[in-house]
Amino acid sequence: MTDRYADGMRTRRAVLGDAHVDRAEANRTPFDTPFQTLITEGAWGTVWSDDTISRRERSMLTLALLAAMGNFDEIPMHIRATAQTGATKDDVMQAFLHVAIYAGVPKANHAIKLAKATYAEMEEAKK
Repeated sequence: MTDRYADGMRTRRAVLGDAHVDRAEANRTPFDTPFQTLITEGAWGTVWSDDTISRRERSMLTLALLAAMGNFDEIPMHIRATAQTGATKDDVMQAFLHVAIYAGVPKANHAIKLAKATYAEMEEAKK
């Protein structure tokens, strides 16, 4: 295990939570191990572990980029991560408003729909 992998795993757990990472690790197979290593070292060990900008800012950027590119499958996961990163609902809405202007209203609309559903699930889980 590299230092970057170890850093990535710590950051990944801090942002996404142990339960999410434990599920991902339990589902790892020899086929997807190279990909899991890549994202743990690259996304989490390099980008998310860098302290140049805050995790709150990274959350907002990530959500905006996912929506702008139409990569909607990961939006709920990153909405749930805002509980750890400090990005508020208002922050997320501002990110999606930028998406609407710069990448298209339909993409922002779909991202907002996913965010609303995920926030509702999060609220329900607190009860």
